[in-house]
Amino acid sequence: MSFSKMRGRMRALALSLLLIPFLAACGGDGASSAGAPTVVATTTQLADMARNIAPEAEVTALLRPNTDPHEYEVRPHDLRALAGADIVLRSGGDVDAWLDSALDSAGVKERDVVDVGAAAGLEGDDPHWWQDPVRAERAAAAIGRAFARAGLPERSAAYEARLRALDARVRACMDRVPAASRKLVTSHDALGYYARRYGIQVIGAVIPALTTAAQPSAGEVTALVDTIRRQGVKTIFAESAVNPKVEQAIAREAGARVGPRLWADALGPEGTGGATYIGSIEANTRALVQGFSGGALDCSFDA
Repeated sequence: MSFSKMRGRMRALALSLLLIPFLAACGGDGASSAGAPTVVATTTQLADMARNIAPEAEVTALLRPNTDPHEYEVRPHDLRALAGADIVLRSGGDVDAWLDSALDSAGVKERDVVDVGAAAGLEGDDPHWWQDPVRAERAAAAIGRAFARAGLPERSAAYEARLRALDARVRACMDRVPAASRKLVTSHDALGYYARRYGIQVIGAVIPALTTAAQPSAGEVTALVDTIRRQGVKTIFAESAVNPKVEQAIAREAGARVGPRLWADALGPEGTGGATYIGSIEANTRALVQGFSGGALDCSFDA
């Protein structure tokens, strides 16, 4: 077991001891007073999908908008939410690796947990499956099936159709950019699924890892600057949840610029372009097309 996972389990155990009186008082089924299921989603993306599929459900996201899931620590109110949940939606991989210990502490039964990432097609160690709308469509179908088992109407089809339309619009927009210009450098390796879906070459990342918990070495930064120059990368893309100072320094050194910030690991706050899953993919696509083309191209997703 890694040190970070061990530390997470120890913290969750300590929190569970504090919550024993509360959990005992909670009693049994955790259903909401209105009869609709109570849903806890680990990530902001899953919570948004759940709300679109079942607006009447009470949906709680453990992760907050514009936060870094790789640095998340379980809190007492998260365990309380899990203890009262009828359905728990997990994303899978490193973004919610802390969930197992939290589920144990909250006394959640395995049958109440939906592994959405597995249904979406999570590959290897890369947890960022939602960056591919086709995988998001599979995730929506899995959420819809889980809600149907809980007694809600099977209503994921309409949202799945919106995701299929999103995929078509993104592809049409990205196809306007010559393939040789689709060269991606981001804060960390968070857009691999998106890149494979839309024919983008991943040149590198400031943090050359699938998690922001890692740190780049001086040698890695120097090598990235050299690669950016050699590949003729026009734009480096910082992510919304990270401080872009390193990206700005690398861009200056390499003769590139820093583009609009991307929604990578979490959605944005209400009122931002990335406040919904579909909105985040649209905003990222606009940013990438502008950056790849040096500002010469733009794309609109207005209905």
